[in-house]
Amino acid sequence: MLMIKKEIRRLILILLGSVLMAVNINTFVHSANLIPGGFSGVALLIQNAFSKYFNIKVPYSLLVYTFNIFPIYIGFRYIGKKFTLYSMLMIIVSGFLTDVIPGLKITDDILLCSIFGGICNAVSINFCLMADSSSGGTDFISIYISEKTGKSAWNYIMAFNVCVLIISGVLLGWNAALYSIIFQYVSTQVLNYLYKRYEKITLLIVTDKPDEVYKIIKEQTNHDATVFEGKGCYQGAEHKMLYSVVSGSESGNLEKRIRMCDSNAFINVIRSKSIVGRFFKRDLE
Repeated sequence: MLMIKKEIRRLILILLGSVLMAVNINTFVHSANLIPGGFSGVALLIQNAFSKYFNIKVPYSLLVYTFNIFPIYIGFRYIGKKFTLYSMLMIIVSGFLTDVIPGLKITDDILLCSIFGGICNAVSINFCLMADSSSGGTDFISIYISEKTGKSAWNYIMAFNVCVLIISGVLLGWNAALYSIIFQYVSTQVLNYLYKRYEKITLLIVTDKPDEVYKIIKEQTNHDATVFEGKGCYQGAEHKMLYSVVSGSESGNLEKRIRMCDSNAFINVIRSKSIVGRFFKRDLE
């Protein structure tokens, strides 16, 4: 029953992400002629170029499906079959909806389209990542790099996107291309804020219930901890300090559970730049 609920949740998140991405493309992106990130941006660039120079309308879905063949192969080969299948669902549904949903012009302000379009783009991708899937394209490559190195690769993907924008500026004009940089910057920063899987958090927990707190850490995150003996300088009382490193996505709920277990616990939360050594990572499947 729990497994069925999990799969239903994943499907709902993917469908939400697909709808939001398609609506975003047909509102903010098309209204300002923006070029979003990844292969969807390449698809829109080609679509706009064919429309401008040859007066030919190329289906967005056809281009996106074609560009995702190799990333899907990477997903099946190196990331996981179920992860890739759910990502394929996102690609198929969002591509289809982008072609069939009518365009809606909310505002003529290009800056507003760039900012809110970038936010919507990040939220739609985050829905997919929450469902342990992706929106396809460069997301496959980014997740593959992150899984191998343990570091976020979104900024590297943004560098690729800038190259696409340079081509867009040459072919279609610099005004929309430069505003697209704002769109992609907003999207990247919002996504980095929302998605914490590859962020490492160090917890230093001073507590009088070390066994209970360690049990919570182990059960919720599958990470280990190290206990240190300590003495408070003010009152001279003996305490224990647990040292543990967890994923950023696990930190918030973990801190709440620790405080419920020991309301007097003192928790120091530190962002870890890098971790050398073994670090447990949950399977994306």
